[in-house]
Amino acid sequence: MAPLLEIRDLHVSFRTRDGVVRAVDGVSTSLGRGETLGVVGESGSGKSVTALTVMGLTRLPNAFVGGQIVFDGTDLLELSNEALQHVRGRRIAMIFQDPLSSLHPLYKVGWQIEEAILAHEDVSRRAARRRAIDALAAVELPNPRDLVDSYPHQLSGGMRQRAMIAMALVLNPDVLIADEPTTALDVTVQAQILELIRGLQKEFGTAVVLITHDLGVIAETADEVAVMYAGRVVEQGPLETILEAPEHPYTWGLLQSIPRLDTPRRERLRPIQGTPPSLIHAPSGCHFHPRCPYAMPMCRTIDPELLESDEGHVVACHLPVDEKRRIWRELRPREADAA
Repeated sequence: MAPLLEIRDLHVSFRTRDGVVRAVDGVSTSLGRGETLGVVGESGSGKSVTALTVMGLTRLPNAFVGGQIVFDGTDLLELSNEALQHVRGRRIAMIFQDPLSSLHPLYKVGWQIEEAILAHEDVSRRAARRRAIDALAAVELPNPRDLVDSYPHQLSGGMRQRAMIAMALVLNPDVLIADEPTTALDVTVQAQILELIRGLQKEFGTAVVLITHDLGVIAETADEVAVMYAGRVVEQGPLETILEAPEHPYTWGLLQSIPRLDTPRRERLRPIQGTPPSLIHAPSGCHFHPRCPYAMPMCRTIDPELLESDEGHVVACHLPVDEKRRIWRELRPREADAA
């Protein structure tokens, strides 16, 4: 079956006073119907820009966008702005990273959800209001008939995030893009939001792109995982493969930096050394080589291709496969070996 959403060799760059920012540099990935694709990486890795480009929100005078974004057989990059409006919100919806800045502070929450309905369907304002109340109830907000007339500042962070989810799902889209939906929320609310997305996905059969910097969140939700670094996908595969048998040093670093309850109390976390590279002056060769403890001379000059390691598992790394697997056996948590 053909993917519902397929990104092919996507490039997105922005002209600035300091130079050209290559925010997305040849990203290719796909999403099937009803599946969840987790996109993980540090800030500045190109996750959000990729999502915004799918939504058509990077069509700016200083931006260059190349490649293909094929949704249900149609290349979204070839659509006019007017044609794209019929897709955006209706068939592809997005939960933005900061619900406080994404919801307009001067309009009531219910009115904003109603506008999303009226923009795509020929219904009365009264009918749209009823659907807005039902959407708020579906995301388990208390007293939705009262909240529909509340302003965003009157809601807590978790409630605003639920309201954003209600707005995104009120038209039952085919694809939901959730950009850091649990950022700045406490742990219990994070769990509730993730459980809510899973429940609504199961109910409506929506395909989900979940963007985060937290592999712990990905482990709870995703079917497939794409690991991004410096605007590129450096590793992608099924969730179990990425968690149990990763083959890129950057993925190893992300996994090792996750806090664990079963490690000794005084044991320190092992962060990835260094900082993400400038996307204006990216390192030559493998972009990760300045931070990679396993870098070889060729890593500094030759850009690794994204090659298949196992079925459905692709990696961009010069290390031999046997060497990568040996290193991971030494790095992986001790209890995993015991299991």
